[in-house]
Amino acid sequence: MVITFIELAIEVLSSVKRPLSEREIWNEANKMNISDNVKSKGKTPWKTLGARIYTDIKDNPNTRFIQVSKRPAKFYLKDFEMVESSDLNNEKFPCIESDIQKVINFNERDLHPLLVRFLYSNQHFKCNTKTIFHQTSNKRQKGYNEWLHPDLVGIYFPFDDYSLETRRLQEAFKISSFKLFSFEMKIKLNFTNLREYYFQAVSNSSWAHEGYLVVLDIEDDGLLYDELRRLNNAFGIGVIKLNPMEIEQSEILFPSKERDIIDMDTVDRLAGENKDFRCFINDIIEDIKVGKVKSTYDKVYTEDEYERYIAEKGINVASNSLTCN
Repeated sequence: MVITFIELAIEVLSSVKRPLSEREIWNEANKMNISDNVKSKGKTPWKTLGARIYTDIKDNPNTRFIQVSKRPAKFYLKDFEMVESSDLNNEKFPCIESDIQKVINFNERDLHPLLVRFLYSNQHFKCNTKTIFHQTSNKRQKGYNEWLHPDLVGIYFPFDDYSLETRRLQEAFKISSFKLFSFEMKIKLNFTNLREYYFQAVSNSSWAHEGYLVVLDIEDDGLLYDELRRLNNAFGIGVIKLNPMEIEQSEILFPSKERDIIDMDTVDRLAGENKDFRCFINDIIEDIKVGKVKSTYDKVYTEDEYERYIAEKGINVASNSLTCN
């Protein structure tokens, strides 16, 4: 049965009962096995879908659609909007402008479990992490420890990837497969805060083998990405964009330039100033001695724990709410 793009969108939104972008509507249509019914021959049918919905909202006084955010554009059905409004349950409809402040009630530290789960399972990192609490640092005069501490640090252990014999051979040849990572966490990145955030990551992450600036939301601006690329080429700090709903699909937008040798002077200062970092170093030493991970690092949430966590914090709707203007 042949259907129009508009009919496809209505069927998908009626089924999922939540706002979706044009690409998300198309992906859901694929799951429902109805995408082939529109007989689209283009390589990017979701763009046609978005254009048809835009036109319907603009030109059809009886349109069933409503646009609930701008970047990215997300659409919903008026029928469900009215039902949810009458139930005083706008938390289910996160991109209504009056509700933005209710939804964004988390801070940067609340994002740590998202990054921990991503880093633990991602094949590039496969690392255990530890949160560094700035409050545990020694009290110094104002500005002394500014931009010194990363938000999280990580360690890759080769225990599961190399046999004991291979690791002993590496040790005999003074070759190390262990790798230290450093991460600076931010909620939103745009041109206003780009340089401050990036150079904060440069300051507190360049001691490690790899250092990263991690963000939940990046303004969709080609010039911003060009500047990030230039900074990455010049200073080597990588950039990760988290995907809270599909955390395994978070992206390394720009990889970190790997250092062959870590900055031991900075490691020594961090260990001297902050007890969390000092414990992290001691744990690494003990685990290397026994050849297995026995120390306690940041908890990696199970799938169910993770879903409950991002729902409780409102992070599962963050990508919608942060870009509503």
